[in-house]
Amino acid sequence: MAKILVTGGAGYIGSHTVHLLLKSGHDCIVVDNLAKGYRHNVPDGRLREIPLADTEGLFQLMTAEGFDAVIHFAAFIAVGESTQVPETYFINNVSGSLSLFDAMIRANLKRIVFSSTAAVYGTPAKMPITEDMPHQAESPYGESKVMVETLLQWFDRYRGLKSVCLRYFNACGAEPDAGLGEEHVPETHLIPLLLRAAAGEKPITVFGDDYPTKDGSNLRDYIHVMDLASAHLAALQYLLDGGASDQFNVGTGEGYTVLEVMRAVETATGRAVPHTIGPRRSGDPVALIADSTKLRQRLGWSPTRSALTDVVRDAWKFEPIRIARAVK
Repeated sequence: MAKILVTGGAGYIGSHTVHLLLKSGHDCIVVDNLAKGYRHNVPDGRLREIPLADTEGLFQLMTAEGFDAVIHFAAFIAVGESTQVPETYFINNVSGSLSLFDAMIRANLKRIVFSSTAAVYGTPAKMPITEDMPHQAESPYGESKVMVETLLQWFDRYRGLKSVCLRYFNACGAEPDAGLGEEHVPETHLIPLLLRAAAGEKPITVFGDDYPTKDGSNLRDYIHVMDLASAHLAALQYLLDGGASDQFNVGTGEGYTVLEVMRAVETATGRAVPHTIGPRRSGDPVALIADSTKLRQRLGWSPTRSALTDVVRDAWKFEPIRIARAVK
């Protein structure tokens, strides 16, 4: 059993990872300022409301608790918003991470799993995407993750801080039995928007039906949030076992088009999804598919819950929980 500090553990992916950490026998404390996360996502007694910018507060917590490692989720994640207020994303995501690393070095805490993103690759030249492809971020959000990965390389070289950067593809799904799922405000992810449209909320817009894919809509690699959580546990164990700093893609290696996901939602709900077809969004790639061979071979990870039917089923089961919370 290890004791883990989880930043951003009240958010979507962070809360699912905390759930799996505790289920696996680890101990953990969550640091979250609740700007985007929710108190109800954190088990009682485990939340510390400390901003990432509070280096001294983080250092004192680390000194008092004696953590073995950090899993760092805390960040703003909305690509569109990052283009409107880039300074906010660099201050929060980059400066906040630097404050965390400073506290870690002072506390002699030398292992961290970092929540990165496939957005570091921008629009790739080939598919599937491998870790050795160049960084070509196309948004301040993606660039903020590139910058933090770069910081971690320097901290490894000169401070001995060992890191694993996990580059996610499309996180989705839920763990409804634990009361966990997507509750973004505003919601921008495809599957919850499709489910809400099926339930009678706002119709969804499909951006482009003329891509060179089987049905004209773009193609994405959807990874169940609990499979993402299990990748964090594998990365954590790798570092605890003395592993060197590295970067890994986290995806299934398979893709579904937007319209295929829509049909899966219609099957799961038994309802039609009201939608319109809009123009392509600027900078939206035809396809984003992960090559996760490195993660599978080096860390022994494999997805077990990312079949599209399973993802949609779990997300649909979570909807009544989300709705009940939203009306309170």
